[in-house]
Amino acid sequence: MASVCGRFLSCLTLLKQVFTAGTVFPGMAPAYKPAMHSSNTAMTLADFTSAGLIIPHLRGQDVATVIQELSQAMQRERRVPDLLPFYHAALNREFLVSTDMEAGMAFPHARLPGLQELCFALGRSGETLTWGTRAARPIRLVFLIAVPATDSIQYLLLISGLARLAKDSRLVEKLHAAQDTAQILEVLQQVKLRNSLTPDTLDKAINR
Repeated sequence: MASVCGRFLSCLTLLKQVFTAGTVFPGMAPAYKPAMHSSNTAMTLADFTSAGLIIPHLRGQDVATVIQELSQAMQRERRVPDLLPFYHAALNREFLVSTDMEAGMAFPHARLPGLQELCFALGRSGETLTWGTRAARPIRLVFLIAVPATDSIQYLLLISGLARLAKDSRLVEKLHAAQDTAQILEVLQQVKLRNSLTPDTLDKAINR
């Protein structure tokens, strides 16, 4: 269990390194913006994605083809301004340090100038994916995260929610058993995020 938690913390530390300045490409349509919630209503993981960003049956079978497939979904939904720079950034970062987890999930991510809102695409495979080296863990769920430069608090909220999801075997099984996109979104809605979170309280949030 200690090694699992250590792996989570290492992955989260890596993800937090994506903060940097960004710009908006001229003519780019506004990206998806998570719904505003009152102080009495918690956001959920579902607020950071949409039906168009969920692929229940991935065609890709390895790191490169899966990240490409999810990047294409983000471009179709106008969440990234240009496919190739985002795809290459996510792929290169994943090859540099793999984000595969023991829960059978991977969390590739990228940041580029022009990303306006934090979001993720989710792909599910019916078979174990070839993810990195032979020593890599068996992966069937892939969350591709697009990270803007100026939304640090929501980014930490999302990371903590994904970490709790990966440690909840009941919800992970529900993701695998979901019949369609709507049911996958229903599972993501069960992971509520805290209304406020700072870097100093991230470790406490993901370990509760």
